Amino acid sequence: MAAPMEVAVCTDSTAQLWTCVVWELHSGANLLTYRGGQAGPRGLALLNGEYLLAAQLGKNYISVWELQRKDQLQQKIMCPGPVTCVTTAPNGLYVLAGITESIYLWEVSTGNLLVILSRHYQDVSCLKFTGDSSHFISGSKDCLVLAWSLCSVLQVDPSRIPAPRHVWSHHTLPVTDVHCGFGGPLARVATASLDQTVKLWEVSSGELLLSVLFDVAVMAVTMDLAEHHMFCGGSDGSIFQVDLCTRPPQAAQREQSFQPEQEPGKVFRGHRNQVTCLSVSTDGSVLLSGSHDETVRLWDVQSKQCIRTVTLKGPVTNAAIVLAPISMLSSDFRPSLPLPHFNKHLLGAEHGDEPRRGGLTLRLGLHQQGSEPSYLGRLEQLQAVMCNTLEKGGQDQLRVRVSELEDEVRNLRKINRDLFDFSTHIITRPSK
Repeated sequence: MAAPMEVAVCTDSTAQLWTCVVWELHSGANLLTYRGGQAGPRGLALLNGEYLLAAQLGKNYISVWELQRKDQLQQKIMCPGPVTCVTTAPNGLYVLAGITESIYLWEVSTGNLLVILSRHYQDVSCLKFTGDSSHFISGSKDCLVLAWSLCSVLQVDPSRIPAPRHVWSHHTLPVTDVHCGFGGPLARVATASLDQTVKLWEVSSGELLLSVLFDVAVMAVTMDLAEHHMFCGGSDGSIFQVDLCTRPPQAAQREQSFQPEQEPGKVFRGHRNQVTCLSVSTDGSVLLSGSHDETVRLWDVQSKQCIRTVTLKGPVTNAAIVLAPISMLSSDFRPSLPLPHFNKHLLGAEHGDEPRRGGLTLRLGLHQQGSEPSYLGRLEQLQAVMCNTLEKGGQDQLRVRVSELEDEVRNLRKINRDLFDFSTHIITRPSK
């Protein structure tokens, strides 16, 4: 039986020729291209080996293609704001998206928006599931990394705000990338930041295992499958290899500094601008990197030599090595189930989305175990509220006041975001 084929999936910010290109890792032969928009950073994901999702750069929707119908969009998942990142659960049951500072979780089988998590204070920059889909990690421009238990998020009491399992606040500048290792709830998580550090965490305990300080801001991070090496992409175009299993004796401390001049055989050099994405092959022998210098490079890990360079038309936003699903290689393959319409509001039709007929919905959670009021009871409550509002004669005034408050909140959020971006720019500006 032939070994599974590894492919590289890449996007750039201009999308002049295509939105996404897929090429065979070792021969460099182009296999597929997908057209329809510009994919943003951390905005590309495969769903259940049957669909390709791409969060559109600066837009409020996610494009979806069937893997074999590459020239025809299957649908657009409309969102209430610009999508900053997207990922899918490895088991194919859920889609996660960062929309400004909130995290949206959809159920794939029904298209229902299950929950909106609003625990970040700035734009969510990266999202990753653990390998068993039991947890997911979110990183943000607010310098926070949050570890969430999917089970807790889905079964939370509706009257309570979902809380993350861990809050990691050791970074001092915006988080740029997150990588989850294997092990499910026992996995280790690597986080990169503009504060020039990469930190390694343990999901089960929430403990900080290692913090490595570099001379430049770190824009991307990944590990090989065995987690022997951690690869960190710098803002100057260098890629640093941190050995996790062969640290010297003095490295027993959690705080370490990476000195390129002392570890010359641990640096990949070739990119002329910041590295935006990194990925390692299954056997750990090959490293894929994308950069703002408009190139994707393939490196031999042992020799640190570049073995292939692919030039794109703009800064690279996504580059990943994946095992090609059968649907990508078989021209007559079709998805096992059609993708439903994805709601952009909680509880679907009750908040303005069109109702769907003929489906069966199964919900898990405390709110479905006898505590939810009947539709008749909810109707009576709604009627009482409406009558009370009409009696006070303040319905129009209420609408105006709500509109004014919403405008004020939007303005305050914009001011807060502008101040944060300005201060971050000043802090990270290179000294003359």
